[in-house]
Amino acid sequence: MTEESFKRKLTAILSADVKGYSRLMGEDEDATIRTLTSYRELMSTLIQKHRGRVVDSPGDNLLAEFLSVVDAVR
Repeated sequence: MTEESFKRKLTAILSADVKGYSRLMGEDEDATIRTLTSYRELMSTLIQKHRGRVVDSPGDNLLAEFLSVVDAVR
């Protein structure tokens, strides 16, 4: 493959997960899911506010991408 066949981009990646997620699920699954859903909505709003996008959010993980490192750290 030639150099021209690759499209390169530089982004900042955020990966976050919930500390003690398994313990929290064991203690109160319903409350943990409600809290996690609320936090996901809040994080998604903040990420979009800073010109990022949520790429995926499996389980207790959230993966986001920012086209600007400056926006990512704000």
